[in-house]
Parts: sequence; C-alpha cells; structure tokens
Amino acid sequence: MPVISLNLSFLESNPGFHVTLPMIRKFIAAMVYGDALMLLRNQTEAYEIHKGESNALVKKWNDYLNDQFNHGKALSRKQQKDNLFRIVKEFAAIPIKKVPKVKVGIVGEIYVKYSALGNNNLENFLREQDCEVNVPGFMDFGLFKVDNRLDDIKLYGGNPVKYFFVNLLMQYLLQIQNTLIAAIKSEPRYEAPPPYAHIKELVKGVVGYGDKMGEGWLLTSEMLELTESGYENIVCAQPFGCLPNHISGKGMIHRIKTLNEKSNIVPIDYDPSATRVNQENRIKLMLAIARENLNKGLADSH
Repeated sequence: MPVISLNLSFLESNPGFHVTLPMIRKFIAAMVYGDALMLLRNQTEAYEIHKGESNALVKKWNDYLNDQFNHGKALSRKQQKDNLFRIVKEFAAIPIKKVPKVKVGIVGEIYVKYSALGNNNLENFLREQDCEVNVPGFMDFGLFKVDNRLDDIKLYGGNPVKYFFVNLLMQYLLQIQNTLIAAIKSEPRYEAPPPYAHIKELVKGVVGYGDKMGEGWLLTSEMLELTESGYENIVCAQPFGCLPNHISGKGMIHRIKTLNEKSNIVPIDYDPSATRVNQENRIKLMLAIARENLNKGLADSH
C-alpha cells in the first residue's frame, strides 16, 4: 500500500498521485464536518437520556455527507453553512440530562490522538468511566501547518506567488472555522471551539512559535485551552520515541501546572510494547484525582 506525504513544502514527490483543487476542497469540507460531528457527539453523548441517539445521528450525517460528496455537493461555503447549522440543530434536539461529570481532554500526536486503533479506543474507555470527552478538532492542526508555511516564507524568504496562494488558503480556512464556530454558538447548550487566533495567543510566553516540529506549540496550546475551558483533566497521547511530541507534550506539563494548579495531566505512551492494562491503570489514577477535585468543587459550591 503506497504511503502519501501530505505537505506544503513539496519536498517529497508522490508519483501517480496528484493533489487537485477539487480534492483540496473536499478534504477541507470533510475536515470541518468531521470536527462538528465529533464535538457535538462528545458534548451530547455524555448526557443523553436515550443512549445511542448521538451515535445514530453521527451515522446518519456521515452517510448523507458521503452521498453528497460523491455527487459533488455539500462543498460550497453556503452548503457547508446550511449543513452545519442543520447538524447543530438536530443534535440540540436530543434530550439530555445535565449532571456533574469528570471532563477529560485528549491531546497528543495527530495519529494516536484521533485513531481508536492507535490509542486502544481511548475515547470509548473514558466514556465507560462516565466522563465527558473533549478532543480538539483537526481544523486547528490544518491552520497550524498552513500558518507555519507562511511564517517560513516571511522569515527565510520564498516565492511571493507561493506565499499568495498559501495565504489565500489560510484565509479560506479561517472563514470556514468562523462558520463552524457560529453554527455551534447558535445553540446555547454547546461550547464552541475558540478561534485559531486565540489558540495561538495562549501559548505566547510559554513556548516559542519556532517549536513547530510535529504538533509543536499547538500541542502545548491545546492543553492550555482545555484547562481554560474547564477540561483540566487531560490525557496526552504520544507514540513511544516521538521526540517533538515528548518535548511539546510531556515536557510542558510542569509549566502548565505552574500556570493552572488545577490541571491534572497524564502522558500515556502508545506503543506495541506498552500493555493496555498499564495504560488504563495510569488513566484511572488520573481519573481518581479528577473525581476528588470534582466532589470537592461540588461540596465547596454548596
């Protein structure tokens, strides 16, 4: 099976595979729809009265959007906006019962962060532990990578034509992210993701923007944003031996705790040599502290 390198630096060629504008357009649309469905499912499923409704709605929209994509639809800005508002409205119609729950964020290397295969079904495990899960969206990672390319051209020089088109892509992504945020905010019960500019601002003075290998400063910033949003319990998922991830993830935990003493972060290595039992036991220890903090907070509020 061929492995394709997706990058904006054009350092690697992929014979037989050519990225086209329609392909980029479809990729961006899939990214924003995926972020919306993931966020809405996570914020609804933990509190739904009739179990399974959120997952059924995700499947319904996945099937619908796949069919639309096959016919070249659901890709324009207007179609995306209409679909996003419809998706939010349908999720908001699911009956829920809000009760205090431990809130857990998941950050880490891009593959083990999102892939159930790579992280031993981490999201499902946390749901089984009666937690509300928050996984920052893929859109910020896309913006982060495009933004890095713009910074490189500013700092080291480059083709002005290339800068123009990369900047055009950046503005397009920001506009789509604003549409997603507006759609989520249309229903008061949902917490919308922050704009990319806020994510970038959070990390200022904590780690430099030159830290951009792998997930770079974005990983640190996601942990800061999660603690700011009330998801102070965080699983930092990392592949064994991924040095950039260890520096920006595990290496920044102490600094984050000095900024927010309530932060409760556990780094977990996902590697074939690591046993699932050990991984889950470490997460359970983190959750035990999280429940103590939750109960203490509830007692203090009364």
